[in-house]
Amino acid sequence: MTKIDPRARQVVVAGGGPAGSTAAALLAREGLDVLLLEKESFPRFHIGESLMTETWWPLERLGVVDWLKESAFPKKYSVQFISESGKPSKPFYFFETNEHESAVTWQVERAVFDEKLFETAREAGAEAWTGVAVDRVLFDGDRACGVLVEQSGETIEISCEVFVDATGLGSLLARQLKLLVPDPKLRKASIFAHYRGAYRDEGIDEGATLIIQARDNGWFWYIPLPDDRVSVGAVNTPDELLKGRGSPEEILREEIAGHVTMSERLKDAELCSEVRVLADFSYRSTHCSGDGWVLTGDAFGFIDPVYSTGVFLALKSGEMAADTINEGFQKGDLSGKQLGKFGPAFATGMEAMRKLVYAFYTPGFSFANFVRQHPEHRDRLVDLLIGNVFKEGVTDIFDDMKAFCDLPQEMPLEGV
Repeated sequence: MTKIDPRARQVVVAGGGPAGSTAAALLAREGLDVLLLEKESFPRFHIGESLMTETWWPLERLGVVDWLKESAFPKKYSVQFISESGKPSKPFYFFETNEHESAVTWQVERAVFDEKLFETAREAGAEAWTGVAVDRVLFDGDRACGVLVEQSGETIEISCEVFVDATGLGSLLARQLKLLVPDPKLRKASIFAHYRGAYRDEGIDEGATLIIQARDNGWFWYIPLPDDRVSVGAVNTPDELLKGRGSPEEILREEIAGHVTMSERLKDAELCSEVRVLADFSYRSTHCSGDGWVLTGDAFGFIDPVYSTGVFLALKSGEMAADTINEGFQKGDLSGKQLGKFGPAFATGMEAMRKLVYAFYTPGFSFANFVRQHPEHRDRLVDLLIGNVFKEGVTDIFDDMKAFCDLPQEMPLEGV
């Protein structure tokens, strides 16, 4: 088996998901010597199939929109909310407020989607490896200077000028430096799987993301996929969802059976994947960068998935980080301040999404009722729900929303 050359690189990126592949592709296109490492082999399962509208722009920059258009992925025109009693809201069609073709996105199979982005990075000139894990980031004082990687049981040391952490929920460097802060009010768990033969709506509603409220402030996601499959997940607190209730498959079956909408939609469906569990999510790092290193995507922070923000925040942070890294090489400045120039804007957008999640979990709160009382905020709410979180003035909505919800204080971003 071919071994990685231990020579020094300008940039090492750990993690071949959307954040890491985006950063690696954009940096390689600028002529930088980039090494992209993914510990698993493709195709690999990953949750988070629903693309927000604003993912269009980084995907267009990567050059994969035409590939998506030609794919079998269901087109996503809308999001619809369904109450615990089974009453559906009017579908939220993105094209009603967005005339650009970006108003239609896709429900992607992450195993296929992530592999395409990884190959895009390789085609851009990045040296890309799978089956190679980064075990530890090396430092010279406070500056990151390299990594220890494991390949086929062998440990290899590779020096670099910049390390990009895109290791997802593993958050390699943030855990190594003890930078992660959990959000105790968003301590949730999810159980999820794919089903074949479930009910699908007709026409443009066939590919809609459904957010279905459940008992005790829990909820389900219901996302159509190719090959007559749907991604289904149940979300609630760990105590409500997991404690003393049997196997994950038994719990998910019980949760589905206990909800009128879910049981009806899945009555003729069969489980066609492993049932998986994700617990204790929603956290963020206190820093996004330091001398010679950057955090991107879930390695920087993860928000409750109710609004399908994960892929968008991964793509966007990978893009923004690549731009500040490239600028740093051009200026000869790879300090934490330079590499983290994207951080304040990105963190502000991420905090806006966290506030929307808090609103969702507020008992009795309704976005429809809020907009009826404050129609001047309708467009801002639309912007937030599609991911347009970096738009000037969009966060003004929270000045009035805080009277309806117990919104969180924004977490400061240190080191920039």
